[in-house]
Amino acid sequence: MKIVRNSAMSLTLALVTCADKDRESTAAASDIGGVTEDGKSDNDSDSDSDSDSSADESGEKLDLGEQGSGNPDGDGDGEAKTNKIDILFVIDNSGSTGQEQANLAHNFPLLVQQLQNLTDTAGDPIAVDVQIMVTTTDMQHSNCMGTSGATDGQPVTTACTTRLGDFVFAGANEQAACTDNCPVAVVPDGPFLWFHGNQDNVPDVPDADVNGDGVADNAAAQALACVGPQGTTGCWYEAPLDAMMAAIDPEAPHNQGEKPFIRRDAVLAVTILTDEADCSIDEIAHPEVWGTEELWNTDPDFGVKATSSGICWNAGIECSGGPGTYDDCVPTDEPMVNIGTYKDYLTGLIENEDKEVVMLGIIGVPVVTEHDPDPPHLPTAGGVDDLIYRDWEDGIFPNGDILPGEIDTAADLQFRFSIGPGCTEVYDGDRKGQAVPAPRIISVCQSLDGVTAKDDDDENRIRCCIESICDDDFSAAITCLTGLIGETVVTPE
Repeated sequence: MKIVRNSAMSLTLALVTCADKDRESTAAASDIGGVTEDGKSDNDSDSDSDSDSSADESGEKLDLGEQGSGNPDGDGDGEAKTNKIDILFVIDNSGSTGQEQANLAHNFPLLVQQLQNLTDTAGDPIAVDVQIMVTTTDMQHSNCMGTSGATDGQPVTTACTTRLGDFVFAGANEQAACTDNCPVAVVPDGPFLWFHGNQDNVPDVPDADVNGDGVADNAAAQALACVGPQGTTGCWYEAPLDAMMAAIDPEAPHNQGEKPFIRRDAVLAVTILTDEADCSIDEIAHPEVWGTEELWNTDPDFGVKATSSGICWNAGIECSGGPGTYDDCVPTDEPMVNIGTYKDYLTGLIENEDKEVVMLGIIGVPVVTEHDPDPPHLPTAGGVDDLIYRDWEDGIFPNGDILPGEIDTAADLQFRFSIGPGCTEVYDGDRKGQAVPAPRIISVCQSLDGVTAKDDDDENRIRCCIESICDDDFSAAITCLTGLIGETVVTPE
């Protein structure tokens, strides 16, 4: 049995070390961006050495007060905090997410456009310095070896058109998730995409309109739409939280050198897209977990207990009430990676490092039906507030949980997942969306709300947005993400 490296545990140790130091020592000891004792970075990237940057050649942390301008590259008198934004996408690459990947890739041009249109409080454009990295939920669990594309939190840099075989799983061909959004193979030069002003790390590209809005998308948008789709042959024990931690690990190769992905003085924005519960199991402390029959469900076809994705729910979630409908379902500590590991690290960045962190979860919750018209355009109806934890029910949707054309019974699905769907949608005639809840991701995301930084005592700051993976259009989710980012790069009036 292979024991996988648990990045969450190593980052916890790093956080504990930092927490034992005073403010100046914490900044000096931080591994993020290679911060040195004088508060400067020895490997901070401005995306291009010749670009008009908000930091000087030494990589000094952005100080707009000294510049006298809220616009890092302009003359506006607004009050921007930073123009640097590091965005991580953790994308479920298991066998049931082809349509959702297509939905996300289709909206990547909108993401790039909205980021480039961010303004300060005076309404002047902010020359954003953006870095975007894509990885998968595949942490190569020992019980799921042999699947393709195990990334272990490392960056994906290839165009999806070069890995079309990864979009065919169990007879289902989802290659359109790639080809519809990547008409020409376009990739960034390096482990992640960056763009700043009119500069980026993408070669010249032909005109292409990825999202069909009638406007040709720029090189950055095309590259993200090509790299973003991850395929459907990854591990079916998705571990998005541990993949996130591996991706932001200060010791990871892509976070080292002259151009690290994670920069100390940048906003960190994490997006997780998955249709199942987080399965970040601590295989170092609990290598026996896959063989623990108490975590198995009964296979209705054979009447005996067997392994299934339901292990992830049984090992990580405890529900009260039920069966049928449950009063609540909350994360447990073991044998999963303790949920506090992720919360403490991310909130510690805010509290101890003055580093803003925001998160978007596109997961198994009911479709959001209304959003606040004002930034950051948070959900106000539907979504996580309407989530009900319950078992699967027989009957064809909407009279039950069985999708049209499917042969599974409620007992089959209960065996496979241990909990009923958080959302189900059938749209465009035959396209289908269905996902189980992800309370561990919800818990981590919502833990960011109300956390106060040393230089910001706003206890009402919202940093979490939860949207539904069953939505047929992720544009509202993208708008919510950029809204959260805008709240952190621009000081509200």
